[in-house]
Amino acid sequence: MLLQSGSIYLRPLDLTDAPALQELRAASRDYHRPFEPLRPDDQFTLAFQEEQIRQNLLDSKHDKSYIFGIFLCEGDRLIGRISLTSVFRGPWQNANIGYYMDCRFAGKGYMTLAVKLAVQHALCGLKLHRVQGAVMPRNTPSIRVLEKAGFRYEGLARNYLHIHGVWEDHNIYAVTSEDLGYEPDDPL
Repeated sequence: MLLQSGSIYLRPLDLTDAPALQELRAASRDYHRPFEPLRPDDQFTLAFQEEQIRQNLLDSKHDKSYIFGIFLCEGDRLIGRISLTSVFRGPWQNANIGYYMDCRFAGKGYMTLAVKLAVQHALCGLKLHRVQGAVMPRNTPSIRVLEKAGFRYEGLARNYLHIHGVWEDHNIYAVTSEDLGYEPDDPL
């Protein structure tokens, strides 16, 4: 499966992507540190990236989550990762969205394109009704990405996630199929 828009495309990560993903994570570790949970050094190894990809492939087979690499069309370079996780079916039809970008490619509009592609896939391809994201109020670049992709602010979740050693508040954003003009499916 390949999802493309403009200068980027998304595709599920496979084991051949592990070295590039490990390099990206290591190169951007300090850049992402203020917005992520504390991560032990072993999470930046090739072995860890390989295991994560294996688990992601298994989870997608069971409709639990879908993880994509974000690639530049020119040069097929991996520049980020985007995920649809905690997929719930039944009356909720929801997934959480998460993402990160190689710091060398941040601020160029690639993540907004990637989020739009992932949301379109979630709502049209996976037939979900809703995608939500949680962002720390001080992470204004990430908030702008969600807003540009059509997400609406829904509220503040106090002490929501343990990030870099502190319980951090998060703004909750969401988008539904109706927001983007897609016909909602009957979940039952």
